[in-house]
Amino acid sequence: MEAAAAAGSDPVKVLQEETTCPICLDYFADPVTLECGHNFCRACITRHWGDSVANVSCPQCREICPQGSLRPNRQLRNVVDVAKQLSLAPRAEPGCEKHQEPLKLFCQDDRVPICLVCDKAKEHRTHTVVPIEEVVQEYKEKLLSHLETLKKERDEILVQKLSGEKKSQELLEAVGAERQKILSEFERLHQFLEEQQRLLLARLGELETEIGKRRGGEAARCSEEISRLDTLIREMEGQGQQPASQFLQDIESTLSRYVAPPTPTHAEKEPGDCDKQ
Repeated sequence: MEAAAAAGSDPVKVLQEETTCPICLDYFADPVTLECGHNFCRACITRHWGDSVANVSCPQCREICPQGSLRPNRQLRNVVDVAKQLSLAPRAEPGCEKHQEPLKLFCQDDRVPICLVCDKAKEHRTHTVVPIEEVVQEYKEKLLSHLETLKKERDEILVQKLSGEKKSQELLEAVGAERQKILSEFERLHQFLEEQQRLLLARLGELETEIGKRRGGEAARCSEEISRLDTLIREMEGQGQQPASQFLQDIESTLSRYVAPPTPTHAEKEPGDCDKQ
């Protein structure tokens, strides 16, 4: 609304601009207000958002606005009615500054509107002059042609924009699904590895216990055998110190108490056997 306060502004023109939808560039029809404060025709903003179910943005400020936040703007609708009435009201035509006559003609050589007196003047006497209504109609047709082209280009860009936003949303959803899939797969692998670690450690623990038991039993057996052999060694040593008659008398009994164990092969030996002690 700052334009309305500018010096030299046409109040009617400013009013028309303030009551024009920024999408269709025509007077607001059933105007609605977004949460950001901008106004649009209900049909224009609905068509602009399309079938999107997610939060959408304002075409002017890009602020996110839920689709259910549209509020009817009755005051703006009343102002639009007033603006339409003013645009239909007849307005005083500007006159010729030099002769104070209505500008009824158009000089095609100088490309300026002129009055009937100017047409007779020396500066325009040899120029091509036509009624101003014909030129106005010609330029209006050109303006409408350009306006249609611009609207078509704008609509095509809007379609491309909505299509791009839809594709981006689909890609984001696909990326999110793939991320969740990867996280789930790695979680499953993590649980599997933890279970395998638990099983392997349990087996190693059992093996350590079994080795400890075997080692203890083998050590006890070897200790008993060493004790028996020590006793036998002492007896034999004592026997060797006896007189000859007594030595020969008991030697057979002493020798019969010792039987040499068979020599185990390399394959039969295990860590912890008594011969390793």
